[in-house]
Amino acid sequence: MQRQRKADLLLVMVTAFWGVSYFLMDVCLSDLPPLCLNAFRFLIAFFILAAVFFPRMQNISRATLKYSLIVGLCLSCVYTCCTYGVLYTSISNAGFICALPVVTTPLLEFCLSRKHPDRRLLSALILCTVGLALLTLNEQMRLALGDILCLGVAVFYAVDLVITDRAVHHPEVNALQMGICQLGVVGIVMLALTLTLEQPHLPSTPQIWGGTLFLAIFCTGIAFVVQTVQQQYTSASHVGLIFTLEPLFSAVVAYFLAGERLHPRGYIGAALMMTSLVLMELDWTTVRAKIRK
Repeated sequence: MQRQRKADLLLVMVTAFWGVSYFLMDVCLSDLPPLCLNAFRFLIAFFILAAVFFPRMQNISRATLKYSLIVGLCLSCVYTCCTYGVLYTSISNAGFICALPVVTTPLLEFCLSRKHPDRRLLSALILCTVGLALLTLNEQMRLALGDILCLGVAVFYAVDLVITDRAVHHPEVNALQMGICQLGVVGIVMLALTLTLEQPHLPSTPQIWGGTLFLAIFCTGIAFVVQTVQQQYTSASHVGLIFTLEPLFSAVVAYFLAGERLHPRGYIGAALMMTSLVLMELDWTTVRAKIRK
């Protein structure tokens, strides 16, 4: 129990890093092009992790490399949508919408397995859809471009999670090696794209350097390692519930550091979305059993 509590606390720390990352991306994008920022973030994280875990990066199997490439390409789509999304919408909106893989992943699994969604998933989808509409639609009932891009995060990350789940159960795949190699794939893809489509440059101020390094070291490098290692010491329901805190952290950071304020209906929408995320991840059978006791 003590080890599980420690794992849960470390995962809360990871979730807090991810919540802060939306604000830091918004700050860094005032100076760096989106693809350039992602290239810095993932290449720095990859080289640091590869150096730290160098003894364990020997003899990488072909299966590990194959899945690292596939998952890395999915993550490239995720972070391209996320970074451009933050550029064209609010930090709060980005945080809530980018947390939707909690709902879209089981929906994708149901589609692939050709099973009908259960009541819990249907209820969560209804709540989530209503909440998303209240949070993002303007007076003309239109989504902002950034909101649409952030919805792409929910789709691509759901694909990423499904593929990753299959990969880590493959007998020839090393999860830690794949976790590090996929960061290198994302970094290389982003570097190629920024050299082709943008005018990349180094961060121009200490503030931007600090934000970029924090994104790379804490929000990407440390976060991925802690998540990989600590998930074996806690339950899936705990992990899912902890990760639903990400949009809450992003909203709090946006409120205090960026001065963002939502319209009253936006707060109602955010609350409905948080409810849908908790509904999806909470083990209601265990909860009812504890209440009866």
